[in-house]
Amino acid sequence: HCCVLFEPAMLLLLTVYIAVRNISQCDSPVCVCEPPPPSRNCMDSYPTFLAVMWCAGLCLNQAPAAFAGLVYLVARQKYFVGYMGQTSQSTPGYLFGKRVLSFLFLMCIVGIFNLLLVRYFGNDFKDTVETITTAASVLLLIP
Repeated sequence: HCCVLFEPAMLLLLTVYIAVRNISQCDSPVCVCEPPPPSRNCMDSYPTFLAVMWCAGLCLNQAPAAFAGLVYLVARQKYFVGYMGQTSQSTPGYLFGKRVLSFLFLMCIVGIFNLLLVRYFGNDFKDTVETITTAASVLLLIP
């Protein structure tokens, strides 16, 4: 499937984008920029979100991936609203978004593993895994 190739390509594009952005922030042409401190910026996490959401939807199940995508967008909105106040107000939205990304990443790994099982061993656990992920996607709503 294309999902195996899509995520590394998106991460490569993200890395190039961040490198070009850091170089453009230098004041002189001889300047050697240090890497930026870890940021919780949307531009840094959005390509990863798209890659894992598409991979989870293609390799495993579209419904929980779409639900997790909507929950992630709500979490990002909560992060931005909290960002307008104090930094401590943005932390819950940030952590909630990371939890959703972890769920989508786990769905990707399980989906790719199931595809490998089907291809090389003939075992298909997709129905069982789809049931588990559909039930587990509701747990994302617990704060």
